[in-house]
Amino acid sequence: MAAVVAPPAVVAQKPQVVASTITAMPRLTKAATFVAAGTVAILLSGPPALAADLILGEEVFNNNCAACHMGGNNSVQNEKTLRKSALEQYLAGGFNQDAIVYQVENGKNAMPAWADRLDEDEIQAVAAFVFSQASGDLW
Repeated sequence: MAAVVAPPAVVAQKPQVVASTITAMPRLTKAATFVAAGTVAILLSGPPALAADLILGEEVFNNNCAACHMGGNNSVQNEKTLRKSALEQYLAGGFNQDAIVYQVENGKNAMPAWADRLDEDEIQAVAAFVFSQASGDLW
């Protein structure tokens, strides 16, 4: 078994300081593990919308969606707004950006499909914009 050698700064300290430094190491390891796990979770949840995506998304929304969804409302079916609570209730797949992309691409009921009218970047951007607005209760 290899001997544990304390760093030179620890060796020069008083014994009680050395003991507290050694007992603090497992706590630091736990904290580092927690931070690493949090970082992995954030990375796996997908990239946040970039400001440029939201600007393009707002432009696409204003040019294509606002006729029926001005201010996050719905001029055809009043209860089916773009507010988070309504999207959680009515959006197939739950409240997430992928479900919004699906809805934009395929349409539903009175809402037309936009897959043949908007390119993929525009669809992703408008979905990011709608998700951001709804997530922040900005409608």
